[in-house]
Parts: sequence; C-alpha cells; structure tokens
Amino acid sequence: MFDHLLTDEHRRVRDEAGEFVKTTPRELILDMDAERVHFPKEWLREAAHRRLLGVRHPVRWGGRGLDWVAASAVSKEIGSLSYELACVFGVGADLVCDAILSHGTDAQKERYVAPLLKGELFAAECLTEPRGGSDFFGATTQADDCGDHFLLNGQKCFIVGAEGADYFLVYARTDPRPDTPPRRTITCFIVDRSPGVETKYLYGLMGCRGGGTGRLVFRDVKVPKENVVGEVNGAYAVFNTMMIPERLGTAAMTLGPALAALDIATQYSSRRISRKRNWRRQRVSFGARPR
Repeated sequence: MFDHLLTDEHRRVRDEAGEFVKTTPRELILDMDAERVHFPKEWLREAAHRRLLGVRHPVRWGGRGLDWVAASAVSKEIGSLSYELACVFGVGADLVCDAILSHGTDAQKERYVAPLLKGELFAAECLTEPRGGSDFFGATTQADDCGDHFLLNGQKCFIVGAEGADYFLVYARTDPRPDTPPRRTITCFIVDRSPGVETKYLYGLMGCRGGGTGRLVFRDVKVPKENVVGEVNGAYAVFNTMMIPERLGTAAMTLGPALAALDIATQYSSRRISRKRNWRRQRVSFGARPR
C-alpha cells in the first residue's frame, strides 16, 4: 500500500496484520496445498484473537469500526501468505458478516456475527451453482414456504468453506412463477450446518487448496423464518451489498500474492544476471572471447 494513503491508525492495523503474517508457520501453507489441512480453523481463531477479522465492522459486534482503507491494508498483508488464506480470511468476516450487518436483525448479528468475529464460528457464502456459475437470477436451489419454516433443496458449488463452515449464507428461489420479475424471486437465508447439509466433495484447485472449497448439497433442510436475511424475495438488495466487499476485498487481497511473486521473481532474476556476469568474466580470464 502507498504510505501516503494511510493514517497512523491505518499503519498500526496494517503492521499488526504484518506481525500476524510473520507468525504464520510455513508448514500450514504447505499442509493446505498438500490437502493435509482442509480448513485452517486455528489460524482463523488466532486472527480473531488479534482482532483482525472484520476490522471495518462496528465495535458493538466485534469489529474495530475502521474504514475500507484499513480493511484493504489488512487484506493485502494477509494475501502475501497465500491466495487461499486470504479467501478464508475474507469470506466469513467480510462477505457474510457484511450481508448480515447491513440487512439482518440484531438477533442474527448477536447469534452469527459476534461469534464469528471472536473466532467461535465459521461461515461460507453460497451463490454459485453447478448449472449456471454465478448466475444470480438463474438459481435453481429452491426454498418452499412451509408456514413456520422454509424447506431448502438444491446444490451450490465452488464454495470456500464448504468443509469447515458452521453456517452458510444461501441464496435460493422462493417464487417459482415464471411471470415474476427476476429481482423478486430470490431470498437470502442463514443456514446452519445440519444433517441435511452435505459437503459432497472438495475441489483440488491449484493454488487454492486447503480452504475447504467444495460442493454443498441441501436435502429437505428446515430453515426457520427468523433466518431470512432482509425480506422474503428481497435477496437482490443483499446481493448488491455483498458485491462491494467481494470485488474490493478480492482486489486488495490479490495485491499481497502479486507483490510476493514480484519479489521472488526479482530476486531470482538478480541471481541469474549475477551468475551470467560471473560466467562471462571466467571466459575472459581463460582467453575466451566474450559474446
């Protein structure tokens, strides 16, 4: 980050994140890539202990009440470890918590946001489906109104935290009528892990292993109506809110691995140039004509 953009408070929280990065064992990253670790819960708990999760969220719910610059500075530092650690760092604390804090009830914030920012719970966002990628309005996962609850059925794929999360922010179709405007057909739910929620399998994605990324299958999952985020058939507003941290957060966290890659490439290139110069000197010293 350019220092001229940062206040003293920004620099302090950035440096705290940098210290956390230094304490992260190299073995954790290697074990995640080798799929010996499927989801880094202890690492996330330590981040929560240091109050690095959700730094821009209100203090009342466990954040620090800071701004996007501070959050971006933290994400950049975390990203220097690995892309996947940055993903699991941001998905629950930034994406899921942001949706609940912006559209949820105080009861939902107390039950789901505060424990997550303390490192007691872990969360995942469920948007992408097997048939349609990130086609929000094309969702086929369905939730039927059964009076005091909804009955959820369907699948979501490429979900970071499918293995490891305690609850899921799920978008599902609640109005199947073809003549209903698309923006009024989807509802956002908080879905607790239960026997009806199955992690089908994990994806061995190169560079993105160890974050529990997998497919989720929902079979007759009972979701109480108090777990609706925002309004029934009103998930479009939640989706728009979540796209802000998803885009900004992803951009910030990828600065870390990009700068780390640049540093490694620079060091390697410098050694290569140095070796080539030494080789030329040796040829000249033995009477060989330099090229």
